[in-house]
Amino acid sequence: MKSTASTPADYLAEQPVERREVLVAVRATVNSHLSPGIVEAMTSGMITWQIPLARYPKTYNGRPLGIAALANQKSYVALHLPGLYIDPDEDAWFRERWTESGKKLDMGSGCVRFTTLDDVPREVVGETIARLSVDRYIEQYEASRRR
Repeated sequence: MKSTASTPADYLAEQPVERREVLVAVRATVNSHLSPGIVEAMTSGMITWQIPLARYPKTYNGRPLGIAALANQKSYVALHLPGLYIDPDEDAWFRERWTESGKKLDMGSGCVRFTTLDDVPREVVGETIARLSVDRYIEQYEASRRR
């Protein structure tokens, strides 16, 4: 479900009503837990949260370092959390916390899939985002690039 929207508000406005509710709520959760230095943007047709190039320009592809992304897909909503696949300890913590919430976890490598807001333990999403400091994320990113 590729979008050409240039702002998160435009992106949300073009979504089907039942998905928009989920996207708005998860976006609000992420935005309310962001560490200083992380900004919201639109990238590759998704709402993204990233570390601007002014703060960290040494990315492998010349684009801002993404810490999370949210997108409506054909049959689910996807929350991408790339920090989970570069940090096995964070990945294990996230999976444990999600499971403890009683919600079913449908997850690939750093991508959580869900269809309704009832499927999402927003407190776990918020905690996960809050744990991502800019300095720590950059350190993890650099370590992953040395492997």
